[in-house]
Amino acid sequence: MDRPGSTIPGVDHHRVNLDGTELHYVAAGTAGSPVLLVHGFPETWWVFHKLIPLLSEHHQVFAVDLRGFGDSTTATPEHDSATSAKDLGDVIARLDVGPVHLVGQDISGPTTFRVAATHPELVRSYTGIETALPGYGAEMLADVAHGGAWHIGVLAAPGIPEMLLAGRERAFLTDYAIPSLSASPDAFTDADIDELVRSYARPGAFAGAAGLYRSLLSEGEELRKLAARKLDMPVLAVAGSSGDFTPATLRQVATNVTAVRIEGIGHYVAMEAPDRLAAALRSFYADIDRT
Repeated sequence: MDRPGSTIPGVDHHRVNLDGTELHYVAAGTAGSPVLLVHGFPETWWVFHKLIPLLSEHHQVFAVDLRGFGDSTTATPEHDSATSAKDLGDVIARLDVGPVHLVGQDISGPTTFRVAATHPELVRSYTGIETALPGYGAEMLADVAHGGAWHIGVLAAPGIPEMLLAGRERAFLTDYAIPSLSASPDAFTDADIDELVRSYARPGAFAGAAGLYRSLLSEGEELRKLAARKLDMPVLAVAGSSGDFTPATLRQVATNVTAVRIEGIGHYVAMEAPDRLAAALRSFYADIDRT
């Protein structure tokens, strides 16, 4: 495929046509159990570019751009996490590598949880990194009167992301999103910023995130119903600056949760501490794959 964005050695770029969209993903590694990495916001597959080489030594690794993100097709105004979850399930089936170690971070938590809850046959293990679920506290992240983030409401409001953020992508990233959530000043290089700006400067490039944030504010009851039968595959909860928030959330929806806290970093775990994240994931996967 034509590759308009950045890349790293050892990855191949692919596109897959699904019902109503075309998703971009990268693949690395040829042996070992498969891992599917799913980004959050303001992110694309690129936030895993330090992690992928560390995992692909022992695993087949895939990292996808969700619908409306990166180099995947832009999303419609009706986009939501249920649509995103169906996309992911279809991608896993198309990969034809068997059940995957599924990893979701940040706003992809609800999407990846939906896949694990509704299609457990596709998921060997589930990892949540710095994420939350509607119905289990995620809604409070939008409550600016009690420390919530203003960008959630901005993204969830129809037409507002295009009015306030379009043309200001670099300033949004460098002056707000990255410094406010990262504890590692050198985690994102100028080249990293350039790559994220490139993808978010596309026409309609905030529609994917807007759909996921609108879902976050409305799908709590639905996810609680999905979680009535708790996940029974192994679950890893990885926390950075949010402390016990992710582990506490996942303990409510899964029966077998291992928690890992990576100290001294902020929210962007794969960018700020790729070595420690890779070590935690490899150890977790090794125990599962042995059995």
